[in-house]
Amino acid sequence: MTGLNQVPLLLRAARGEALDRPPVWMMRQAGRYMKAYRDLREKYPSFRERSEIPDVAIEVSLQPWRAFQPDGVILFSDIVTPLPGIGIEMDIAEGKGPIIFSPIRTQEQVDALRPLEPESALPFIKPILQTLRQEVGNQSTVLGFVGAPWTLAAYSVEGKGSKDYAVIKHMAFSDPTILHQLLAKLSDAIATYIRYQIDCGAQVVQMFDSWAGQLSPQDYDTFALPYQQRVIRQVRQTHPDTPLILLVSGSAGVLERMGQSGADIVTVDWTVDMAEARARLGSQIKVQGNLDPGVLFGSKAFIRDRILDTIQKAGNRGHILNLGHGVLPSTPEENVAYFFETAKQADSLLTVHA
Repeated sequence: MTGLNQVPLLLRAARGEALDRPPVWMMRQAGRYMKAYRDLREKYPSFRERSEIPDVAIEVSLQPWRAFQPDGVILFSDIVTPLPGIGIEMDIAEGKGPIIFSPIRTQEQVDALRPLEPESALPFIKPILQTLRQEVGNQSTVLGFVGAPWTLAAYSVEGKGSKDYAVIKHMAFSDPTILHQLLAKLSDAIATYIRYQIDCGAQVVQMFDSWAGQLSPQDYDTFALPYQQRVIRQVRQTHPDTPLILLVSGSAGVLERMGQSGADIVTVDWTVDMAEARARLGSQIKVQGNLDPGVLFGSKAFIRDRILDTIQKAGNRGHILNLGHGVLPSTPEENVAYFFETAKQADSLLTVHA
């Protein structure tokens, strides 16, 4: 157990220290696979209630901490949470995701967007993050959570989730001026939001560019990478020591480009072998991942072998063990528990396997 004055394991990994075992947490670890969460959802059926009422969001964030003692405790939120604060009204429909009431399609709508003032627009963030820091102390690391410019633009323009991204790609390829202005405004709002989360207690912030993997590499270089860099550059000006993680879903084709974002840590999904990912990214970039969430449906022996394989391939520096994406809602809770138990015993298990 981490002592009172010790640096939490996840922060040590983010700094590139050699460790006996990697820190471990799980994307979407607060959520539908847990009975405690489903019970709470019956009482608070609206996602925005669960994520924007501080006491409820704190409870949800801490459910996996109490159950599994992960090395990272992440703010329970959604990537679209700050959008109303800049003038893009939305709701989050259960099982369907974000719904944007007036999708951004015109110059006038972009011009009407306002800078984010998180203190007044997102008053629930400070009490949530401050309380999480108090609750976990130095036993774990509190992670903040934002969407990246391209992905928030995609939601804002499409109006909802999409399978083909036809609306935003139509804008990108026929009227890119409007889109670039939208991406710039979103970048500045996201940078403000990250800084605010850090000021409120987040020790690491993960940026989700969930939809950027749908871009060709040349379009990623035009519409995703420059705006990731714009966000990270602004955060570095005021908070140079806070580690930043970048996630892109389906990122095998843009892994090296993710390394150019300025992020300290790149999340690797399961479509890339971890040893290959480390070779492609180079020794300066830390990695997070990269188990297939479906592995948690396997036997305990299968789960253990996949965990140890990933840890061995990642090496003992600069690796945070995680899934390549969020834990699936139908995952058995006991398998999640076993995932965390095994990860924490990795040092002794690898010795036995050697």
